[in-house]
Amino acid sequence: MGAKRGRKQASARAGSAGGADLLVHGGTLVQTGKQEKADVLIRAGRIAQVGVDLTVPRSLPRLDARGLLVLPGLIDPQVHFREPGLEHKEDLRTGSLAAIAGGVTGFCEMPNTSPPTTGPAELADKVRRASGRCHADFAFFLGATAENADRLGEWENDPGCVGIKVFMGSSTGTLLVPDDRTLERVLRSGKRRVAVHSEHEPRLKERYAAIQPGTHVREHPNVRDVECALRSTQRLLDLVEKTGRRVHLLHVSTAEEIELLRQRQLGDLVTCEVTPNHLFLDAPACYERWGTWAQMNPPVRERRHQEALRQALADGTITCIGSDHAPHSAEEKAKDYPNSPSGIPGVQTILPLLLLGVQQGWLRLQDLVRVTSKAPASVWSLEGKGALEAGFDGDLVLVDPSEHGPLQAKWLQSRSPCSPYIDWSLAGWPLATVLRGKLAYSLASGAAEPAGQVLRLGA
Repeated sequence: MGAKRGRKQASARAGSAGGADLLVHGGTLVQTGKQEKADVLIRAGRIAQVGVDLTVPRSLPRLDARGLLVLPGLIDPQVHFREPGLEHKEDLRTGSLAAIAGGVTGFCEMPNTSPPTTGPAELADKVRRASGRCHADFAFFLGATAENADRLGEWENDPGCVGIKVFMGSSTGTLLVPDDRTLERVLRSGKRRVAVHSEHEPRLKERYAAIQPGTHVREHPNVRDVECALRSTQRLLDLVEKTGRRVHLLHVSTAEEIELLRQRQLGDLVTCEVTPNHLFLDAPACYERWGTWAQMNPPVRERRHQEALRQALADGTITCIGSDHAPHSAEEKAKDYPNSPSGIPGVQTILPLLLLGVQQGWLRLQDLVRVTSKAPASVWSLEGKGALEAGFDGDLVLVDPSEHGPLQAKWLQSRSPCSPYIDWSLAGWPLATVLRGKLAYSLASGAAEPAGQVLRLGA
């Protein structure tokens, strides 16, 4: 991109000989609540010490971070990597490569594959497929159905299971729990937090049935309207109070839901997340410019919703970021609405976009770290993740805060080319990602061999 980026690339490459022991020196560490110049010493894959001008053996591998920001590795708690069955869109290798290139060192993958991940056998198959092929650490959700609702509590502690996923409204795939009776059965089976796609299925059916031929995708937020989201979330919160089960509301998209969450004040029973798409795109402009490439569920909406979501993320009403990385082929996205599939690839662009939010002034660097690392690790009880502190995994990402060039398509690693953010002028760039003390990716040298492991889960 330019001379400055070339210098930083060379600096990162100089430290690439490292393994599980590494000294990251001279950078500015950004954590929730503080920002300081310090070194990070990683021993055997875990952070051993954080301090200024640490003294270490000369033989210890080093990564030069002078002039760079050092952030904890990001956790993306909502991705769709499409394997098995839909590998023409994405697979675990390519999706995790996009993740590590964007500074994401851990991800939680969704169950709407083919076949869907609805039982122990399908879960074990995903763990097997991921082992030795994923560039970032991983865990998977089990999908809830009417058929398995009463057995989810038996399976949620199987290796690699981070939680249960519920689709209250149809989106992509065949998983669906549209009625309160079945949803209550799901919530009463098990203890792990339940991730919920909240849209009101009866209203979706009515509104899709009314779509006329030739309808433009700009009508997508009117088809899947505010009322569709609000009704479903009201039902969900009622059942949360009734059952006492912890839930995580995915991809919140409306100002009305934010107000509802504030009114209900359910504390840790209800956490929630927002996608970068709902923070940076707005209707109708995004549909006029990018057409179906901007189509996702729930939809990107008008600017008043965007402004409410930004404020809620900054003040903590929204707990964390999830990309909802949902790739499709260009041919699929070229279909006429509503036959065009919903979903936007985004795991690699979380960090560059949020750095733009910092430049724009509505997000602080410390809050960026909170919503991308500390909070998702806390929500999903991921042990050893989310902070640059002694005892935590040596996961971090180096960022050049002065790099403001356009996002180039050739940088993106996803199998899907359908990113609306290509050519956006961004405000900071991830240069290198470290996973448990090993340089996993750098702009200079590309990706190392896949080293992802199953995420360690607490209670």
